[in-house]
Amino acid sequence: METILVRQLADYLSVPVIVFDPGQIAIFYNEPAERLLGVRFAETGRITPDQADELIEVSAGPTAPPGNAPRPVVIALEERRPAHARRWVRRRGDGVRLEVEITAFPLIGQGDALLGAVVMFWERHGT
Repeated sequence: METILVRQLADYLSVPVIVFDPGQIAIFYNEPAERLLGVRFAETGRITPDQADELIEVSAGPTAPPGNAPRPVVIALEERRPAHARRWVRRRGDGVRLEVEITAFPLIGQGDALLGAVVMFWERHGT
């Protein structure tokens, strides 16, 4: 139930939001995230980490190799704490590279149950 509510909230937000389950599966992303990723949620549905790697590359810098830094979502899920990072994202479909700030936080339910995580992105302009 809580995940459904988070998904509804994400739909109302103007920033890109991706909702993950405890297994790092992206179970929903909102319209601003669709623009960031370059693909609609209706076209992809749930996205596994391997599928995410096919959609985008994430790196610590414009010349750094992809996957070279811890992802905030992994920290949020594994360590159950918020995490923030500046990363470069490159969409594989069109090669567009964006500098983004990423904030992830865990969703903790009753009885300290890990429900998943929420990831928010802020595109950096002019830096």
